[in-house]
Amino acid sequence: MSVISDPYTFNEEDLYVDLRSVLGRKLFLKCEGFNFAGSIKLKPATEMVEAAERQGALTSRSVLLESSSGNMGVALSMIAASKGYPFLCVTDSRCNLSTRLLMEALGAHVHVITVPSSDGGFLRARIDYVRTLCASDDRYVWLSQYTNPGNWKAHYLQTAPAIARSFPGLDVLFIGAGTTGTLMGCARYFREWHRPVRIVAVDSVGSVTFGGESGRRMLPGLGMSVRPPLLDEDYVDEAVHVEEADTIRACHRLARRGFLFGGSTGTVVSGAMRWLARHDTPGLTAVAIAPDLGERYLETVYQANWVQALYGDDVLGPGGPDAAGSLAARTAPPVASPDLWTGHRPGDSAPLRDAVDGRASQTVKGDG
Repeated sequence: MSVISDPYTFNEEDLYVDLRSVLGRKLFLKCEGFNFAGSIKLKPATEMVEAAERQGALTSRSVLLESSSGNMGVALSMIAASKGYPFLCVTDSRCNLSTRLLMEALGAHVHVITVPSSDGGFLRARIDYVRTLCASDDRYVWLSQYTNPGNWKAHYLQTAPAIARSFPGLDVLFIGAGTTGTLMGCARYFREWHRPVRIVAVDSVGSVTFGGESGRRMLPGLGMSVRPPLLDEDYVDEAVHVEEADTIRACHRLARRGFLFGGSTGTVVSGAMRWLARHDTPGLTAVAIAPDLGERYLETVYQANWVQALYGDDVLGPGGPDAAGSLAARTAPPVASPDLWTGHRPGDSAPLRDAVDGRASQTVKGDG
């Protein structure tokens, strides 16, 4: 029996779905949606908040502030409600309505950005707004999930060790790439492990994380319009890019067997299945991480009119690939504009790398 007092202290860490009966290939899906925040973001949210408390950055007069496309905002809403902090989430119009309502039900204030920036999309527009708020009032404490090392440390300390305990013979791990916190934490852990594990990042077509042209992305969660500061490609063996139409197909194929997962999970599963089809190695032990469940996607991924309007009438028809993503060759990643993350103009002395290496402050406060 489990008895808790604080909602963020509960998380089901050891639940996996064997997808062989659904997809016809051996793939174990680690389910991260069984906690009160409903996603994997609970772990880094807790790590970042508690680090800010230890540093003295969070006080009784503080207002938590974060930019989020959805799941991190929900996790922080729950933690803030439990700990008694006001919380403001800056999101954009791609955020699911149910996710925004959930944050508000937990007491958070939600500001929705409706116009993307011309050079960085919605993410840059959100960050610009966050920085304006920080400059206007020193009570705002921006955790900055994009640069905060607590984001990847949470997965280094929790997610990866849990996988290692359950699969001591692990060969390949598929991880979705958003802020790359999960990717970097797990990759660092398995780089130090007793046997080599192939780390395959799964990204959305239209994301610039691993190079390529920026394009339309309608599903929140994975993909970035600027290069993530936390990313260190030395830890990543391959990157798989998945079309959003293939994400939709993967989600619906899983749902037809009773497994309702979110869009990020559909992307990861789609990319993993295509990779496994190309590397048909008998006895391979493969695990993929499912960041969340599907209830928050009922008005988008699982709504026929929404899907058909964006991806065409045939997206779920018999002619398309089922649960298979499109692989794209990796190219040299573009260089991100440092001022998005640090506020420094190009040429200033404070390097973006400091944030990745942890030498810079973990918490951005005021105009810092």
